[in-house]
Amino acid sequence: MQFTKKALNLDPAGETNRIVEFLQQSVRRSMRRSGGVVGISGGIDSAIVLALAVRAFGPQKVVAVMMPDKDSDPISEKLARELAASYGVEPILEDITDALEGFDCYRRRDDAIRRVFPQYDAAKGYKAKIVLPQDLLEAGTLNVFSVAIIAPDGREETRPLPPREMLEIVAASNLKQRSRMSTLYFHAEARQYAVIGTANKNEHGQGFFVKYGDGGADIQPIAHLFKTQIYQLARYLGVIEGIQKRTPTTDTYSAPCDQQEFFYRLPFETLDLLWCALDHNVPIGEVAKVMGLSEIQVQRAFDDITRKQRTTEFLRLQPPMMEAPKAVST
Repeated sequence: MQFTKKALNLDPAGETNRIVEFLQQSVRRSMRRSGGVVGISGGIDSAIVLALAVRAFGPQKVVAVMMPDKDSDPISEKLARELAASYGVEPILEDITDALEGFDCYRRRDDAIRRVFPQYDAAKGYKAKIVLPQDLLEAGTLNVFSVAIIAPDGREETRPLPPREMLEIVAASNLKQRSRMSTLYFHAEARQYAVIGTANKNEHGQGFFVKYGDGGADIQPIAHLFKTQIYQLARYLGVIEGIQKRTPTTDTYSAPCDQQEFFYRLPFETLDLLWCALDHNVPIGEVAKVMGLSEIQVQRAFDDITRKQRTTEFLRLQPPMMEAPKAVST
């Protein structure tokens, strides 16, 4: 391919028609379901999936479900409601806080945080998030997480997370995504609809999703599109301005945390082009020239993408199944 900064430009009308046809063919004809359920979060990915589902099935055959918990930013619900209204869909609110309390999500997570920061107390107004180093191109550091806490007076402290605490915080937080998946399937099964996933290529390909959580869906209509291509479709589909301008966020932790600091480590405009070049085996020297980076910076980004793909392959695997035993001749 000829690698330029326009390498990811889409024909938004053509791509929209292609995805709509894919949804109709897969959901109605293959799955024999009459509509779709979409979890909407006030983010860009779920916004365009809702828009595409409405085009595919009509607003009467699409259920939009908002699933906040006590850590969610209130702006998420506000934007989700505005989005649903713009496409003629009446949203359903399912607050999952009580379910998460039942799973001990918050206690398990906070116990792990307190082993790093003993003073941490959510009841007193402390907030927390986990983050990665943001110096990927400069230092090529590994994906070693830290936990950051914000005290009630606004002071912020960050410390590296030991492996045990890291795993416990993530495991507890993943209960949120798995609770949402269960909620979506309730609404889908009650109507014989399909759950329509909202993962883009960045999330699916690098493992930025929870297995049997937000990765649990009957169909993934945008998993082939980079984040920057999602924004191209959003403009074409008329997604409300508040969502188009919103910084992509995990909306998982009590402290504000965008997707770049939590996982990707690079702006999407840079990451997506570098990943496209890696996928197409564009020589590093050519990539560096087009992107205005050094060859070592390009290599660091390539290494990070490849490392994330490799270490998260487990998330994309289907459960292995044994073959039937061979008949024993007598």
